[in-house]
Order: sequence, then C-alpha cells, then structure tokens
Amino acid sequence: MFEKDYKISYLLDFYGDILTDKQKDAIDLYYNEDLSLAEIADYQEITRQGVRDAIKRGEEILLEMEEKLGFAEKTEEMTSLLREVYRLSASARTTKNQMHYYKIIEESVNLIAEKTKDFAPEPD
Repeated sequence: MFEKDYKISYLLDFYGDILTDKQKDAIDLYYNEDLSLAEIADYQEITRQGVRDAIKRGEEILLEMEEKLGFAEKTEEMTSLLREVYRLSASARTTKNQMHYYKIIEESVNLIAEKTKDFAPEPD
C-alpha cells in the first residue's frame, strides 16, 4: 500500500476532467470513498495492480497540472485573502473610533492590492 496524499482529492476537483474515466473513478473511490485497492479492483473488474497504476498515473497528471497551472494554489490564496478581508470588515463594522475605522479600511485596501497584483493588470 502507498501513503495517501489527500491533496490529490482536492486537485481532482480542479483537474479531474482531464483524466481517463478509469483514473478519475479509481482516484475518487480511493481518496473520497476510502475504498481499498482490492475493493476498487473488484468494482472496476481489473487487477489490483491495474488500479494502483491508474491511481499513480492519475496522481502524476494532477500534480503536473497543478504545477503548470496552479489553480488550486491560487484558489487557496484567494480564499485566504477573502477570509482576511472579511475579518477586517467585521472589525471595521464594530469599531466606534472613526480613525481606527479608516485605518482598517486602508489596511484592507492595501492587502487586497498586494495580494491581487499578479491576478489583474494595473489600473489606468
């Protein structure tokens, strides 16, 4: 048996459609349904080694696509940014001090500008 990297399950959501049906199904059953290689082999009517090969090849493809495109990492970065902006906005809504309010707004704007500069062209 080999060590499960649950990042693969996450990458499957982004790039799963480029895999063969057998690879996608095997990875889904292995990571998301927690089936063993033997159980997947019975279900797919192939050998355990065939399942292992399909999963390993699928994993390689998913990791290669993430390395080239980085959609999952960018999504994580944007999610983190949105959480931070939400946290700052909640803080701004509860403050009674107007100067503190403006400082939080400025901090939020600077954070958004810094984190999104690689995603969007410079404004005119």
